[in-house]
Amino acid sequence: MSSKLPEILAKSVVAKSKLFSIEALDLRFSNGEQRTYERMKPSSRNAVMMVPVTEQGDLLLVREYCAGTERYELGFPKGLIDPGETAEQAANREMKEEVGVGAHKLTALKEVVLAPSYFSSKMTLFIAQDLYSEQLEGDEPEPLQVVRWPLAQAEELLTHLDFCEARSITALMLTLRYLQ
Repeated sequence: MSSKLPEILAKSVVAKSKLFSIEALDLRFSNGEQRTYERMKPSSRNAVMMVPVTEQGDLLLVREYCAGTERYELGFPKGLIDPGETAEQAANREMKEEVGVGAHKLTALKEVVLAPSYFSSKMTLFIAQDLYSEQLEGDEPEPLQVVRWPLAQAEELLTHLDFCEARSITALMLTLRYLQ
């Protein structure tokens, strides 16, 4: 198996919307095979997801409408890193917008990529502790429902019908491992 990266012969945008650009890559592999791959055109903006843990031992989640599944989903607060912001600053801003808390202690758990065959954007997963109340106005079209979930019952979240986003599941599993 070769570790030599395929040669990019050409790149072209094949579709574009307000949010996404789809790019075709014409590739030549080390064995001479040529293929065209499609991917979301790389963005310069990465994202963050936080697992807020209260002093009382609760996880703070949000229930929000997700157009991809056409239903309300339960997950951890998340959002894009704004230009000029660090991942930690974005994490605190997003928590203040979505759940009305900031964190004095943010610990990066892992940087993940969703579907690396198609996407290049990275998301840093954090555990947020030593929380304090502070609300910022967010950009959501409707108020998000904040759900307190006892940390002692965190394993039950894995069987909850509305908790199925892979990044939230990953963040929960890494949080449980970190706290042990």
